[in-house]
Amino acid sequence: MQPLIDQYGRVATDLRVSLTDRCNLRCTYCMPAEGLDWLPTDDQLTDDEVVRLIGIAVGELGVEEIRFTGGEPLVRRGLVDIVRRVRERDADVEMSITTNALGLARTAGALADAGLNRVNVSLDTVRRDSFHEITRRDRLDDVVAGLAAAEAAGLGPVKVNAVLLRGVNDDQAPELLAWCIERGYQLRFIEQMPLDAQHGWSRAEMVTADEILASLSAAFTLSPASEPRGSAPAELFTVDGGPATVGVIASVTRPFCGDCDRVRLTADGQVRNCLFARSESDLRLALRAGATDAELAERWRTAMWGKLPGHGIDDPTFLQPDRPMSAIGG
Repeated sequence: MQPLIDQYGRVATDLRVSLTDRCNLRCTYCMPAEGLDWLPTDDQLTDDEVVRLIGIAVGELGVEEIRFTGGEPLVRRGLVDIVRRVRERDADVEMSITTNALGLARTAGALADAGLNRVNVSLDTVRRDSFHEITRRDRLDDVVAGLAAAEAAGLGPVKVNAVLLRGVNDDQAPELLAWCIERGYQLRFIEQMPLDAQHGWSRAEMVTADEILASLSAAFTLSPASEPRGSAPAELFTVDGGPATVGVIASVTRPFCGDCDRVRLTADGQVRNCLFARSESDLRLALRAGATDAELAERWRTAMWGKLPGHGIDDPTFLQPDRPMSAIGG
């Protein structure tokens, strides 16, 4: 087995697989109210193609963890079957999804039965008015029900991802943490990144990791977690002596590119060796032209080798990717 290694010695073992660019929310920091022009159906990988490429990643490239993303992966009709087929082929691979949890109350049990290990749920607030303002939808109850269903189905530890927006929910960090601790969910705050479709991101408007920690520290006693961080994106802190923890993913102000172990496959079969990459490598075209597994694996290795040392957000020449987060996959 020859792994996905880049020229700086980093090895990708964590594969993020976007199953669709579609989403049933319209979060203000991701896309406009009217949505986007979605990928044509023929351009998207079929279920068989997704399963085959994941098999190559695990069997020939050393990938150990699969995270299904979107868009919103729950809107992909074949999600449960894809999970089941991957699990039947690779009994030990870790599988999770990042979801907004709409519909998770209906599907959590089936996903667990199919072999999914856990879920990450995007939830920026537990206030109904703020949720509607951010997502442009009145669906907070559905998210809460989805979280509970995931916990009941054994898809744990259940993790919650939150983005704070200045002037919207930036005063709600302690409230959200208390809510998650009460229910046993693991909360991670993520700095807003320049991945919006509108290209309206502003560093000056971003709520920084330092601000998040200051807000939390006003209500809780935080201490750096003793467990090693490794390649995990979140810096962990124990809350009031533990056992509860909270994480902060400071992708912008405290980049962790040197320890990155992630690679991404888009819904239309493009390899992205970095979330902020300006170029992609096409596997779909080669796959549909009859390439063998070995040939596809070699294309994937070549794509990974060219990964840059960092995302370069602080560089004056930085350019936001053309694709928004919904089309890349988280």
